[in-house]
Amino acid sequence: MALAPFHLAIPVYDLAAARQFYGDLFGCAEGRSSEHWVDFDFFGHQLVIHQAPKMAYQEAAHCNPVDGHEVPVPHFGVVLAWEDWQRLAERLQARGTHFVIEPHVRFAGQIGEQATLFLLDPCGNALEFKAFKDIDQLFAK
Repeated sequence: MALAPFHLAIPVYDLAAARQFYGDLFGCAEGRSSEHWVDFDFFGHQLVIHQAPKMAYQEAAHCNPVDGHEVPVPHFGVVLAWEDWQRLAERLQARGTHFVIEPHVRFAGQIGEQATLFLLDPCGNALEFKAFKDIDQLFAK
């Protein structure tokens, strides 16, 4: 079954900074927009940034421990092909990106082994990008 694109709308308190972040850092093409929101093609999915007041989680994210790291909650992101994840991680590192959790392999040698990285957008929204060498382990227990 082919995956359907998701639609996700997130709050940003600095529309211009968020627009540059998603457009420049990730190279996401813009779709429709107004003075209060912008649509992006986010790796084939529809991400919409909406001008909104700062939310409590954007000040200081709650974190849960996962494989020795403090994972920010809430967060969102994309599961990429292994090679695409590596290229993204290298691009972000070359641009001096500050990571909440540096690119690394999580659950090494276990079911669900995956590459992952976490970063924040300029408005404190947490993003995770991950990849599986074996995509069949995406939901493995």
